[in-house]
Amino acid sequence: MLTKRIIPCLDVDKGQVVKGKSFINLITAGDPVKLAKKYYDDGADELVFLDITASVENRKTILSIVEKVSKQVFIPLTIGGGIKSVDDIKILLNHGADKVSINTAGILDKELIYKAANYFGSQAIVGAIDAKQNNKNWEVYSHGGRHNTGMDAIKWAQELNNLGAGELLVTSIDQDGKATGYDIDLLREISTKVNIPIIASGGAGSPEHMYEALSKGNADAVLAASIFHFGKYSINNIKEILYSKGIHVRNE
Repeated sequence: MLTKRIIPCLDVDKGQVVKGKSFINLITAGDPVKLAKKYYDDGADELVFLDITASVENRKTILSIVEKVSKQVFIPLTIGGGIKSVDDIKILLNHGADKVSINTAGILDKELIYKAANYFGSQAIVGAIDAKQNNKNWEVYSHGGRHNTGMDAIKWAQELNNLGAGELLVTSIDQDGKATGYDIDLLREISTKVNIPIIASGGAGSPEHMYEALSKGNADAVLAASIFHFGKYSINNIKEILYSKGIHVRNE
């Protein structure tokens, strides 16, 4: 049986880790390099580093931070933000990333996902979906949650799967930063439509929320930020709790 992954997320703006609610009202949470090292030492399975204003500011990901983080951690590192081309992906992979997360660029140019998956392999490409509920459906948002696209999130997840993405990072904008739990319905709906791993994101406030995402939501991994940044729980503490509930985690 495949083990479930616990993944801290470092949302970076102007060189600092930040955290907000529903992608707004950002507050500073610390230095990305120091936090990355701490989470690696604490037993994180992977790390996700998102330069959250790169797309909206129309610039590249801050490579200096990527390089520094990659020298401090020896677990898979996923980088996202400001990616527009295969060459951008190549640069990030050459600077220490193991995978890249593609959101806005994939929406604007679906061929980029296909080209990147064929060039680098699906294992290096994470299709990121920022979704907000609209009545009974979920709509895809781009540019760090600022632009609504009119695209259905479930259909987009299927398309990303077909284009060659190796896994999906599914973030609920509604739940983001609220610590009230992941959008289980969204996760469950996507999980029944794709055959690639899903990383749940947006809403973690307790180990119970993570348990629900992994069990009821059928997620393969849980991404979290606030719960770790502000010292509410340690990664090993969460793993112990999940294991006690029958979830297979790494480093049991």
